[in-house]
Amino acid sequence: MSKVSYYTAEGLKKLKDELNQLKDVERPKASQAIAEARDKGDLSENAEYDAAKEAQGMLEMRISKMEEIVSNARIIDESQLDTSKALVHSTVKIKNQTNGQEMTYKLVAQSEADLKSGKISVDSPIGKGLLGKKVGEVAEVSVPNGTMKFDILEISRT
Repeated sequence: MSKVSYYTAEGLKKLKDELNQLKDVERPKASQAIAEARDKGDLSENAEYDAAKEAQGMLEMRISKMEEIVSNARIIDESQLDTSKALVHSTVKIKNQTNGQEMTYKLVAQSEADLKSGKISVDSPIGKGLLGKKVGEVAEVSVPNGTMKFDILEISRT
């Protein structure tokens, strides 16, 4: 069963651009590499041919996976988001109860996650722990060495 993922318009465009790059540029390169290897003679002892065929198989698998992701992608209208609780595309300000450190994260789909820019996946442990929480609640996140607790300070759409 396919899993629906929610994206910003920008995130979905980036995904589609990557898929088009794979189909329009990488796929013809793989075919060309196979043709060149085939022209070098006996296929039974041609490691270059085998490697090119394997690379093509991996590329086709990646294209297939990307097509599935794009076909199950939905764009979220961020102006319609409920800011009373943490949802996909919510920006959540949290405070670590252990060390008092405050952090702000935007909850996004796995393929849009980028920790450097403060975007974490809703599939990550912290993302899962924040989903559905409201301001004032405590998110408990299971980590390898126990449970971390975060106070939900603020939820916004930005």
